[in-house]
Amino acid sequence: MSGRRTYPLEVTDLGVRLDGREVLSAAAVSAAGGEWLAVVGPNGAGKSTLLKAMMGLLPHTGEVVVGGVRVRDLKPRERARLIAYAPQSPSLPPDMTVFDYTLLGRTPYIPYLGRESAADREIAGAVLERLDLAGFAARPLAHMSGGERQRVVLARALAQQAPVLLLDEPTTALDLGHQQQVLELVDRLRAGDGLTVVTTLHDLSLAGQYADALLLLAGGRVVASGSPAQVLTEPLLSRHFGARVRVDAEEDGRPLVRLLRPDDR
Repeated sequence: MSGRRTYPLEVTDLGVRLDGREVLSAAAVSAAGGEWLAVVGPNGAGKSTLLKAMMGLLPHTGEVVVGGVRVRDLKPRERARLIAYAPQSPSLPPDMTVFDYTLLGRTPYIPYLGRESAADREIAGAVLERLDLAGFAARPLAHMSGGERQRVVLARALAQQAPVLLLDEPTTALDLGHQQQVLELVDRLRAGDGLTVVTTLHDLSLAGQYADALLLLAGGRVVASGSPAQVLTEPLLSRHFGARVRVDAEEDGRPLVRLLRPDDR
């Protein structure tokens, strides 16, 4: 890992109510500086809500602390320099180019009424190169496929150069090759730049393969947390996903989740 300072993340007693209904209750999240934490759980468990609340996009109770700093005490520009967030299904301006949308990630560093610098444009261009999007820089977002747009959303978040990265289902709509490309890039950033990464992931085997730690949400509550092997167990997955699974250990000890067919024993 580089000598760059890492920023641990601590979330305590986080609660969210939407339309009078409690959708997240007393959630506790902990990620060491430079660690990758994957949040998993069934549909409707509150995974996306958790990330939005951590970013300050939803009213919530409880505290979010990054590197010893309470997020609620920060102004929006200060928060954006500390935490970057890539939503699962953002609203993208159809006529904006890929490069200009990525450049929006530099907004926290651009003075009010000012313009982006040559360094800002260089950072945006470098991010597009890393995500295999440089050839699309001048293309309008409306002319990008779903998977390509997903990578552009990630590009904007990475352009912020924040030490904490929140990614909501970063592999949605990506084919197998680009799933691997994005996850490997995130892993390199975590290891090389010391980023603290929190992702929601639908694919449990991918979560177990890439993340250092897992957090299992169900019914708006944290029901398990720990190493991938501690969280991805047959009893927990059967209870909270309602699925028949077999969990095997790979050579490195990481769990591999497999659905059982009716004739499997």
